[in-house]
Amino acid sequence: MAPVFAQTTNATTTAPERGVFSAESGESKWSVGVAGGMNYKVYRDFDNKVSGLPLLTYENNWVHVFGPGVDVKLPSLGPVSFRLRGRFIGEGYKASDSPFLQGMNDRDSSFWVGGAATWRTGFADLSTEVLGDAMGNSKGTRAKLQIDRRFAAGSFGFTPRLAAEWVDSKYVNYYYGVTQGEVGAGRPSYQGDSTVNTEIGMRIDWRVAPKHAVFLDMGATRMGSAIKNSPLVEKDTQYGVRVGYSYRF
Repeated sequence: MAPVFAQTTNATTTAPERGVFSAESGESKWSVGVAGGMNYKVYRDFDNKVSGLPLLTYENNWVHVFGPGVDVKLPSLGPVSFRLRGRFIGEGYKASDSPFLQGMNDRDSSFWVGGAATWRTGFADLSTEVLGDAMGNSKGTRAKLQIDRRFAAGSFGFTPRLAAEWVDSKYVNYYYGVTQGEVGAGRPSYQGDSTVNTEIGMRIDWRVAPKHAVFLDMGATRMGSAIKNSPLVEKDTQYGVRVGYSYRF
């Protein structure tokens, strides 16, 4: 969890070094690093670009800052933790990104806010979040349910994940709809309904030294029917890959 690091459905919402570094309970901890990667979007003839950005992570008893997001920690209930969440999610397009999008208005990324909960079962982590578009670009709502588990093997960690994300019709129409003023040759008007996207992914982390770690994250998101039916879309699956390095102080 576009900027490529917060793409619509394949981004994990945890910090890059999750499970790599450990700290005593209550200890403040922070790290810096850099990450880069690419999302292969489903838009027609889209010009996919490699992008990168610095990473900053900070955590204490009350807050968790992770790249483009921030959590405010709430009281836990047994093995279930609760948080208020804000997260920038880079998605959308500029009309110049594809010849097919010429004549379309640009669709902007947004900062999303809401709540999240994680249930650590011992076997796997089950997490959910519900977010709304705080910038009012799409005026949409999204809700995600994810299960993942980290398997340690020496200095390596492997974290497979499976997720499903519901997005409402406002989100679908903003990012994949075509208004009457945007109709063109081979591009009819389109308004979609809410839909569910599904994602499968794998994160590999390697603790190179006590304070140094690198990671590789790969994911594939299969779009729901309301997105696949859009005339702007030519593929039903979006792929993403990113790599990064972090140093823990």
